[in-house]
Amino acid sequence: MRRAIHSDTTATTMPDVLFDGLRVVAFDCDGVMFDSTRANLAYYNHVLEHFGRSPVTDSQFDYISMHTADRAIAYLFDDPESIRRAQAYRRQVSYRPFLKHMRMEPQLKSLLASLHPRFHTAIATNRTDTMQPLLEAFGLADNFDLVVTSLDVKRPKPDPEPLLKILEHFAIAPDQALYIGDSALDESAARAAGIRLVAFNNPRLEAALHIRNFKELQDLLGG
Repeated sequence: MRRAIHSDTTATTMPDVLFDGLRVVAFDCDGVMFDSTRANLAYYNHVLEHFGRSPVTDSQFDYISMHTADRAIAYLFDDPESIRRAQAYRRQVSYRPFLKHMRMEPQLKSLLASLHPRFHTAIATNRTDTMQPLLEAFGLADNFDLVVTSLDVKRPKPDPEPLLKILEHFAIAPDQALYIGDSALDESAARAAGIRLVAFNNPRLEAALHIRNFKELQDLLGG
């Protein structure tokens, strides 16, 4: 039987049991692989400005930064007709001009290089059709064995379906995967899927391991 790993476990006290039988390391995108704050603000403010609305507030951004674009628009606009028009406009707006505002975590590529070929890598994100252009723009398109976006599932996070899809794809058990996330949605999805969560820069989450940067995880994995 595996020992319980408490949520206050840190990189310096991590028991080796966390990595026993590990086969897949999966990542959330926003807030983990990338700091997307400026890009998402610019994107949604552009949509709001088009309809004469005020810019995104701090409390609104907390919600839209975690959820799908469809749910974000539904949250920002307050009646069915406004939502319909905003959704239609959003789908016409390319995300590519906003990619210049994205900031990739500086140790991401080093971690990914150390994971291959020992482990498979995957992404489970609530992004939609912006994920592939983002990977291409930062030279990451060939670094992941599987990418699951909200377009690939019926129920995005916090539902466990994106993570269950990863387990099914690689034909592995939940305890053979880690999921690196930074939000309550990631915590809920991982718990429901039975996958151990690595909390990235968020000590408030209940997780098997808390890390502040990717070098800590790379060192633990011996990369």
